[in-house]
Amino acid sequence: MRLVVQVPCLNEEETLPAVLETIPTQIPGIDEIIVLIIDDGSSDRTVEVARAHGVTHFVRHARNRGLGRSFHDGVQRALELGADIVVNTDGDNQYPQERITDLVQPIIAGTADIVIADRQVHLVEHFSGPKVLLQKIGSRIVNRAAGTDLPDAASGFRAYSRESLMLLNTITRFSYCMETIIQAGNKKLAISSVPIRTNAKTRESRLFKSTYQHVLKSAGAIIRAYIMYKPYVIFSASALLFGVLGLLPFVRYAILQLEDNPGSHLQSLLVGTVLLVMSFLSIIIGIVGDLLRTNRSLIEDTLEHTKKMRFGVGDTAPEPLEGRSLAEPSLSRPTASKTA
Repeated sequence: MRLVVQVPCLNEEETLPAVLETIPTQIPGIDEIIVLIIDDGSSDRTVEVARAHGVTHFVRHARNRGLGRSFHDGVQRALELGADIVVNTDGDNQYPQERITDLVQPIIAGTADIVIADRQVHLVEHFSGPKVLLQKIGSRIVNRAAGTDLPDAASGFRAYSRESLMLLNTITRFSYCMETIIQAGNKKLAISSVPIRTNAKTRESRLFKSTYQHVLKSAGAIIRAYIMYKPYVIFSASALLFGVLGLLPFVRYAILQLEDNPGSHLQSLLVGTVLLVMSFLSIIIGIVGDLLRTNRSLIEDTLEHTKKMRFGVGDTAPEPLEGRSLAEPSLSRPTASKTA
């Protein structure tokens, strides 16, 4: 069984050595361990540091393209390398790489398709009270959309089986974390969680400039996923809201007409009519969204079949390829790897 540990990096020359030195070289049930660096437009010596630590597999972006794109391109390359399991960690040494052994065990045992590390955010020293609260609220919303019960949906320290990666199609370029959970949950994949303790903070996050920006981008990703997989939830709620608000002006108009000096009060009729029209439009958009969801499911079935033909599954997994990856050319030909 082949494990690929992919490490997205953006200017991580200072912290990358600690990451690479703590990635296990032997794991029960794993025959070969390959380290894959995704260089997302680094301008420092990240690649040179990785090479100095024996890494020979790279995906390179000429400029920064975001964590979501890095994950997507890394997965494509890992599948080309014949990965049976892909673990995603981070170049800033936030995650304890020695726990990769625990992370992959449920997949090896066949009890999970995806395993997500639970950072136990309430124990993370540099997480403020409001940030912990937002993380818990975000996880609750994602769990509701996915039909899962995960304590830390935003954690990027994860293990994926080869079969699960055939089914997942990332779209968001900000962060893939919540999107993949919602997809996996709606596709009835088995997802489990492993509690960990994160390492000490080494730098500020580069995903967002402020908590406010993080909330906005995360909310956008969650809403988009809802619209993709459960459009009736969003548009039914919208139709109900506008419908109730639209009836209120009509009720007001009826009450005023029963008074001694009712007047015309056409404004109430106008506002009520506009809101009811918006409610009707929400219903129509919801129906169209549900039809698009059905069509997307058929397209994803085709994509799954295409991936399986290209990369193979299980015993048909291809041997590592040399040369270019789908995303970007590698720095070197993959002639060596870390082995168990």
